[in-house]
Amino acid sequence: MRSIRDIKLFESIPILVRATLNVPTKNGEVTNDYRLRRALPTIRFLSERGAKVILISHIGEKGTETLAPIATRLGKLISGVSFFRETVGAGARSAIRELAPGQILVLENLRRNAGEQTNDRAFARELAALGDIFVQDSFDTCHRVHASIVGVPEILPSYAGFLLEDEVRELSYALTPKHPSLAVIGGMKFSTKEAVLTRLLAIYDKVFIGGALANSFLKASGKEVGKSLVSTTDENTLKKFIANPKLVLPIDSVVKNESIFDHGLGTMALLADLAQKAKTILWNGPLGKYEDGFRGATNAFARATADSGAHSIVGGGDTVASIEGLGLLSRFSFVSTGGGAMLDFLARGTLPGIEALN
Repeated sequence: MRSIRDIKLFESIPILVRATLNVPTKNGEVTNDYRLRRALPTIRFLSERGAKVILISHIGEKGTETLAPIATRLGKLISGVSFFRETVGAGARSAIRELAPGQILVLENLRRNAGEQTNDRAFARELAALGDIFVQDSFDTCHRVHASIVGVPEILPSYAGFLLEDEVRELSYALTPKHPSLAVIGGMKFSTKEAVLTRLLAIYDKVFIGGALANSFLKASGKEVGKSLVSTTDENTLKKFIANPKLVLPIDSVVKNESIFDHGLGTMALLADLAQKAKTILWNGPLGKYEDGFRGATNAFARATADSGAHSIVGGGDTVASIEGLGLLSRFSFVSTGGGAMLDFLARGTLPGIEALN
């Protein structure tokens, strides 16, 4: 990948940046600006060199949300930010022409145009018409084959931003861990985790399965899970994973209304012991039903990892929220902005958005 350090000319050049602006909001206010803060080094680098910085991103899944509150919060973190309520077209091009060198323009939610998610060639050309150079700095979406991820780099000279470079370097390190090594994978669906679990079991000493994902494994191993959420996965497939001596499952649970909602004290102690012995810890996904307040195991493992002294790499929205809520972000070696993108990179060693830059 070419880095933004390799760009030769910045002054007054319109540079299109696919940024990580998909952050949580409530009642029109940003509730967690971690990703925005991670986006700042690339934005500042371009702005300080006199580029006209055009930020494009999505928010939400359906395209109905607006990036207006994100632009407002970003403007509190860095000066010179404005917002335009369209994504492409003559109005957007006019707004870009009026930018002074160093100014930053946030365009509206990409997913308001159906061509974004279908990687429509015509929409990619409309986006590319907004800038002379493209910078990819949205690692969290690099696993998507969308117009702003793979379509635009086919048209414009393209470079990697600092956030993307950091993600690739640190997650590549995670694929060559120091031993003893511990990987902890939470979440819900086995179908989205099978590839990464296969890869991690080949290179990590211990792989712990947590969260609702563990329910399927516990059931396949003959444990009673009651009404707990389980994946519709062939049990023979799960049993092949269970037979691997590196795989570790919860040993006790917090149960409510015949459903497992979190891991118990015994499992927390087991994880703390594994963390204390590890030199590398990789973690993605909460360990309980985090969104419903069952955060005991997630928070306990966050503290154990922070205290372990291991090189720690963590990702996933709820996981990062737990760490930040506990004030522990600075005690982790690397915190990824990706959830699904992180898992896909670990499984394959690359992503469509990264390949598009090569």
